[in-house]
Amino acid sequence: MATSDQLLVVIDPVARRTEGESVRIAKDVLSAGATTKVCLPADPEEFARALARRGSRRPVLIGDDRALVRTVSLLHRRRELAECVLSVVPVGGLLSVAGSLGVPTGTVAAARAVLDGVERRLDLLVDESDGVVLGALRIPPAEPDAPQERSLDPAAHPWLRTCQTLVRTLAPSRPARAAVTGGPARLRVEVDGVTLVDLDQPVEAVRVVPGRSGTATVEVHPASVGAAAAPLLTTGRTVSVSGADFHYRADAAVSGPVRRRTWTVWAGAWGLTVPQQE
Repeated sequence: MATSDQLLVVIDPVARRTEGESVRIAKDVLSAGATTKVCLPADPEEFARALARRGSRRPVLIGDDRALVRTVSLLHRRRELAECVLSVVPVGGLLSVAGSLGVPTGTVAAARAVLDGVERRLDLLVDESDGVVLGALRIPPAEPDAPQERSLDPAAHPWLRTCQTLVRTLAPSRPARAAVTGGPARLRVEVDGVTLVDLDQPVEAVRVVPGRSGTATVEVHPASVGAAAAPLLTTGRTVSVSGADFHYRADAAVSGPVRRRTWTVWAGAWGLTVPQQE
């Protein structure tokens, strides 16, 4: 690909702490194919400084979806995103966003794509406060992707059953989720200034996905009694949602409550390295 073969490899602290073997494999593959400078930031401030001092080196992130969104957000706020081709080796428990954008979720395949892949220009959803959406926006928030964890069998480990019981007894009860994931909501959804659904029609869910054509796909599921109502589908450049306090999930993070939010598509706002098509 027509970009610098000098790489700035920035390793997310969470990935380094929890996925050490995958991080080591990624570094070995990248170092074998390019000149690399490896940065091990300990906190968000060091992470930001490492990116700011990248010079002509091509930034490569090793981390999960949250680290990817944080990196894109940082470059966007500095207005450096358009000129920067970002590469990522997904490592961790949350990898669905990277996968949906065309990045391999296997460590070796992703590292090879960094070395041999091509740039794909992608649209970005941006709200009034410069918050970004890479993969999908959901209202109300969907359940987060849970990292895969190895489970232990209580029958094989009697001590585990005792510990689990003790934890359940001592741990405070979880707060009610109704405020975040409650039932049908009354929202006004406007696309390019045209009302798609108004406050008099309760909705079960709203989903907005940026694409690569300068518009976002908007899908609204009206609440129904009995037979399921057909979803309302459209595309547009600006999407405004307003109504009672609502939460929303943008990629891997839940935000809110807010009473109004507008997202605008920034066409071809960023470049991501993906594998070459066969």
